[in-house]
Amino acid sequence: MQRVTTPEILDSTSCPTGEVETSLRDLCRMNRWFGGVSTTRCLIQRVADATAQNHFSLLEVAAGHGEVPRRAAQQLARKGIRVDVTDLDRKPSHLLRGHRAIVADALALPFYDGSFDLVSCSLFAHHLEAPELTDFCDEALRVSRRAVLINDLIRHPLHLALVYAGFPLMRSYVSRVDGVASVRRAYTPDEMKKMLSNGGGSDRGIEITCHYLFRMGIILWKEAAARHAAH
Repeated sequence: MQRVTTPEILDSTSCPTGEVETSLRDLCRMNRWFGGVSTTRCLIQRVADATAQNHFSLLEVAAGHGEVPRRAAQQLARKGIRVDVTDLDRKPSHLLRGHRAIVADALALPFYDGSFDLVSCSLFAHHLEAPELTDFCDEALRVSRRAVLINDLIRHPLHLALVYAGFPLMRSYVSRVDGVASVRRAYTPDEMKKMLSNGGGSDRGIEITCHYLFRMGIILWKEAAARHAAH
């Protein structure tokens, strides 16, 4: 299945205001039910296990409503792991009121080096072409102290079939159109490994794992953390 880059409606300025909110709520449900939350939870747990740290500051890039890291944080709290989440999105309309949030560009994060323990994103990486993905990872690594966490889809024909089968669960037509586009433009684990290894320094510590219902989880370790994780 070849990768096809198709613009997504939710990213455009022409997406109707009502559809933005409905589609974002669709995304929240899909992430709860079909592996989005559990993938991020596993990634944070991995970092906690490797570093023996139980309190993390986390910047969620392209956060939307910030559902994924906050649900993951609620589940991890039962294990004594505390995660303080800050949302970042380039569209103010995507951010949820009441959350700690900032409007900014993911490729030019407005923070000092090492401002957060973790920089995370969910369903964002497939929006980027290879050079942009490399730039984002470099910028995210600059801002992080421990690791960058990437939670994204895996491109696969069966995954595409499942999206079509799931249309009745989506209340917004934007979710249906964008769901198909997202799978078609997603990467495979092998493609991600090649891009991330070749870009910005081949000495990066990279872990890629596959999760429930065609999700992949990626950890890009900072140098010191990578040495710790290896042991």
